[in-house]
Amino acid sequence: MTEEINQALPKAYNEIMEATAASGFTMASDVLTCSLLRTLAALKPGGKFLELGTGTGLSASWILDGMDAQSSLVSVDNDPAFLQIAEQFLRGDQRLQLVTSDGGEWVTTNSGQKFDYIFADTWHGKYLMLEEVLNMLSPGALYIIDDMLPQPNWPEGHAEKATLLIKQLDDRKDLTLTKQVWATGIIIAVKK
Repeated sequence: MTEEINQALPKAYNEIMEATAASGFTMASDVLTCSLLRTLAALKPGGKFLELGTGTGLSASWILDGMDAQSSLVSVDNDPAFLQIAEQFLRGDQRLQLVTSDGGEWVTTNSGQKFDYIFADTWHGKYLMLEEVLNMLSPGALYIIDDMLPQPNWPEGHAEKATLLIKQLDDRKDLTLTKQVWATGIIIAVKK
């Protein structure tokens, strides 16, 4: 086995990747992370999935690829131009609900909902409103974040934010977590 991904890509992946490159969006999750997202999605048959930070829909395509027919995915982003790309290529999937909203507003409005899987790929649910988002996890649910290893696009001072977030997660008694020094740096937590 090598570090190369030698497996089937989601149906719309290449088209979304081309549209993403043309759009100038540079914050998409890498293919290694996305492959893991798909496999973890398969752990939750009939699950309720939440993605905070749709971007152009690349990671959503992988999550959907791992979900079964009874599962549902809500994916939230505040940029309608990038969400339009996700809509263009993923709109035929009835399991997906794309939402244009500020992440904080969406979390506040939907705080009573429970999810079996949350991929927090934006500030809300990761660096902002962490407690509120973790409270949206059902027992046994997965909480997944990436980009925890230094990235070339991190603004000044971001490394300290990532270090603090990792400490906050480590200190929690209601999560069992694994920190992976792999891909862009992934943390997977399970709600007790």
